[in-house]
Amino acid sequence: MNRKVLLVEPNYKNKYPPMGLMKLATYYRQSGDDVRFFKGDLRDLAADLVIEDLLEQLSSIDPDTKWKKYKLVLINYIRKANTSALDECEAFTSNAMAYQLAKDARLSYKRKDYFKNPPFDKVGITTLFTFYWDITIDTINFVKKLCKDEKDVMVGGIMSTLLPEEVYQATGIHPFIGLLNHPGDIDEGDTTIIDTLPLDYSILDEIEYKYPANNAYFAYMTRGCINHCAFCAVPTLEPTYCDYISLKEQINIARERFGEQRDLLLLDNNVLASKCYDKIIDEIKECGFGRGATYIPPNQYEIAIRNLRDGFNDRAYIRKCVRLYKALMEKLPSEEKTEFYLKLEEVDCLHHETATKEDILSLDEYVAPLYAKHFKHKKGLKRIVDFNQGIDARLITDANMKKLSEVNIYPLRVAFDHWEQKDIYERAIRTAVSNGITNLSNYMLYNFHDKPEHLYHRMKMNVDMCDELAANIYSFPMKYHPINDPEFFMNRDFIGKHWNRKFIRAIQAVLNSTKGKVGKGKTFFEEAFGADEQRFWTILWMPETFIIYRFMFKDNLAKEWEEKFWSLPADKLKTVQEIVALNQFKELDMSQYDEQVRDVLTYYQFTRDEAEELIKKNKQDND
Repeated sequence: MNRKVLLVEPNYKNKYPPMGLMKLATYYRQSGDDVRFFKGDLRDLAADLVIEDLLEQLSSIDPDTKWKKYKLVLINYIRKANTSALDECEAFTSNAMAYQLAKDARLSYKRKDYFKNPPFDKVGITTLFTFYWDITIDTINFVKKLCKDEKDVMVGGIMSTLLPEEVYQATGIHPFIGLLNHPGDIDEGDTTIIDTLPLDYSILDEIEYKYPANNAYFAYMTRGCINHCAFCAVPTLEPTYCDYISLKEQINIARERFGEQRDLLLLDNNVLASKCYDKIIDEIKECGFGRGATYIPPNQYEIAIRNLRDGFNDRAYIRKCVRLYKALMEKLPSEEKTEFYLKLEEVDCLHHETATKEDILSLDEYVAPLYAKHFKHKKGLKRIVDFNQGIDARLITDANMKKLSEVNIYPLRVAFDHWEQKDIYERAIRTAVSNGITNLSNYMLYNFHDKPEHLYHRMKMNVDMCDELAANIYSFPMKYHPINDPEFFMNRDFIGKHWNRKFIRAIQAVLNSTKGKVGKGKTFFEEAFGADEQRFWTILWMPETFIIYRFMFKDNLAKEWEEKFWSLPADKLKTVQEIVALNQFKELDMSQYDEQVRDVLTYYQFTRDEAEELIKKNKQDND
């Protein structure tokens, strides 16, 4: 008997799709199981399960009525408690039994009966960062009750591997630790190595959430790392270094089923350590990502219809077809748009909730030529290769950079975690640029053992090298977060020994205005972080409102604060800095300080709302 399988990613923000769940989807689908992926509000999932059960009951009492066309009515009634939605729908008001079944379903949803008769044989939940602790634990505790037997609930991924005992204590589920890289990891006696399976990209079309990283092949060509950095989780997650994983077959399978993807995103943690490095680059080239490679987007509608005909994840491709209908409608002239709309309305295909596979296939003869006409792609788009986890600067040589330049690497990511690595890092960047790799980025760890001024000098070094080498180097400062400290693994509150809360907030405030990155442009950098170290310290101590609205207040209020702050006598400056370092100003008792200290602290109580009101008033006065 085929199993019903639910795969869930908690509803946190995530840039990359859950590769582990995509491999599990392939595993279960190959076994003939019914696989369902969910990411979103869990109450929506519960309502959907109740409504699906109700639709089956309605079809059994009245098989001549197309009940799915009323699914939006049922969502409004059962999930959103909109009673008028049901009372104004003739299909229910004219059918007493159907009306009563709908009322019973609403009551069942309120009572959470979906936990009493769980529908799934297997439930899998992925986990990510430890600071997503609360939402992840809440998700596990909710969806585990949708599984018929708790022993068939699987929890895996980063957080559960790093904190398995804590996850068990919070959920009662013993998580899977590490990779699914042994036979029988899921089903005893099965010889499949799940970690080597191709990804099921179709599950991403089952949900509303759109991952920022998309239209790419996601893969590993190596696993693990030869280094054991104190701040890094890789030795725990992938303890054994694997030199080579073939890419070609993964891409061929994905291309055949899901269509050509534009980019190649590789999540290797240290590809330069591989003895098969040249082989890896050659295989990337063979897969269509050599220097200068381009890509012509495939016909997404053809792919969706083909998979519907094949019966491959109907849930995903019904949704995708409806999305493509909406995209096509935006392209059509008004007369054709009206005709298209009416055709969709006639067969209830305006919404994925009401559309059926049969109705979508019945429209194909009409839709296919329209889509092909309005979504022609003649010009090739540049493809990129991205080793997203970064390249080890210590291992960069002229030879391996020359080899890397044979593919469309963009950007080359190089970590720059400590100021002490400046010579190694600089040599690595110069070597890459000398081999024609001029688009680079780097991760900069801060709030670990470093000092604030070291972060400044690392950022400034990149800005200076951009000008000197005519290169584009983007820095992404990343705040250190401990993964095994019980006081901090559930939150983002850790403060390094050379940092304080005010400095952390100051860096975040500046990065918010730069969208998290620091790029080329000396003038902009100096305005954002300071022209020298002393100016950088001033920005760190500066009231947050003045950092955010720098250009509005730099010649008046911010200037006043700066003069008063740095002219304080040493003892009073120390007092102010001790208070400011805590970054808590709302309920500050000012009466305990003398007038000079109070005068400076008052600037820190100037809120963003007050700033916006002042800016608005000044604008009105000027108008």
